[in-house]
Amino acid sequence: MSRVRPAPLPVRDGLGPARVRLRGGAVLVELADRFGESVAAKVFGGEVVTADGDVVTAGTVLPPGAHVYLYRDLPHEVPVPFAMPVLYRDEDIVVADKPHFLATMPRGRHVAETAVVRLRRELDLPELCPAHRLDRLTAGVLLFTTRREVRGRYQRLFAEGAVGKVYLARSSGRTDVELPTVVRSRIVKQRGRLQAFEETGETNAETLVEHVAGDLYRLTPRTGRTHQLRVHMAGLGLPLRGDPLYPDIVDVAPDDFTQPLQLLAHSIEFDDPITGEARRFVSERTL
Repeated sequence: MSRVRPAPLPVRDGLGPARVRLRGGAVLVELADRFGESVAAKVFGGEVVTADGDVVTAGTVLPPGAHVYLYRDLPHEVPVPFAMPVLYRDEDIVVADKPHFLATMPRGRHVAETAVVRLRRELDLPELCPAHRLDRLTAGVLLFTTRREVRGRYQRLFAEGAVGKVYLARSSGRTDVELPTVVRSRIVKQRGRLQAFEETGETNAETLVEHVAGDLYRLTPRTGRTHQLRVHMAGLGLPLRGDPLYPDIVDVAPDDFTQPLQLLAHSIEFDDPITGEARRFVSERTL
């Protein structure tokens, strides 16, 4: 199995460098064409390096497929006005109680206002990395690794389905759905399309849905497809309260935090891959 090479620039203020895959040729010309003069100016400032850590100059030429690294200029972001308590911490892992509206990792317009960047800054842990992800609109238990050496072992637990996960959700949908039930389908999420969707074909998503009381439901996913719980609940006629995507797309202003999605990653449990200890972490949040 090939390993991703460590970046030649360190994490700075909670953010790692951006990696740019090149088309080939003069690096300065390509960066200017693709990203504009502000990025090209970083070459003259000695702020762009190759995968080997060599500083890119105005005359540097690299082959197609080569990578260069640089620190990105941060976009303006609306602060997410909710705290993220740490539920547990040791030398290998940090478990946080992520709030609604906070993305797990930098992506698109969410960079500094993300769970991993916040915690790197607050805990002074530059190698902190999530072992799995929660949607930006989902709150609850989120596990991070503290060191590069242990990262793969915890991420593998999630990839192999060795982590038990329980979610709580609220829905004001139908009341005649026969529960409990196991929903199985094929879910596809295409790049550039906001909604994931179900299609015919081999099943890749499975969720146990149970009614708790009133409008509260317990969801136990056996797989981890993007938006899986939201898609499955909407498909049952039980769309989640506060969901701006399912069943219909609703435009929400970036600074509107008044209607959080009623979905909570309530607990995770697994056998620790390093100590062998049985672990269980439970969110302190309620819906």
